[in-house]
Amino acid sequence: MSKNYWLLKSEPDVWSIDQQKKAGDKGVPWDGVRNYQAAKNLKSMKRGDQCFFYHSNIGKEIVGIVEVIKEAFLDKTDQSGRFVAVKVKFIKKVKKPIKLENIKKNKQLSHLSLIKQSRLSVMPIDSKSWKILNNMGKI
Repeated sequence: MSKNYWLLKSEPDVWSIDQQKKAGDKGVPWDGVRNYQAAKNLKSMKRGDQCFFYHSNIGKEIVGIVEVIKEAFLDKTDQSGRFVAVKVKFIKKVKKPIKLENIKKNKQLSHLSLIKQSRLSVMPIDSKSWKILNNMGKI
């Protein structure tokens, strides 16, 4: 079964890679997503999928990798019952954070939602771009 790759955005003053690391192997729900396209992406995630952890607003950089450990379930923070969450656990921090400005400079990454739809908080990453970004972050 092939693995899918994603990018999850979080404001570091709300939820940071260090907080994710402290949560340990039990992981935490990735909740609070209220955009329908991002929610659709959450529903597409499978156990074992890898995700870049991106600090948005402050930093604007990929800072780590997390793994999906529980597929989509109802988001307890959503009163309407329409949105889902997934559970993710910390895998690693990148040796060298990958800044958005450097991602934008790489022509091979110009198609990414991170650049084209900058407000989207959960987005797919194709395997070729995953490898390029891993190299950029010295992973």
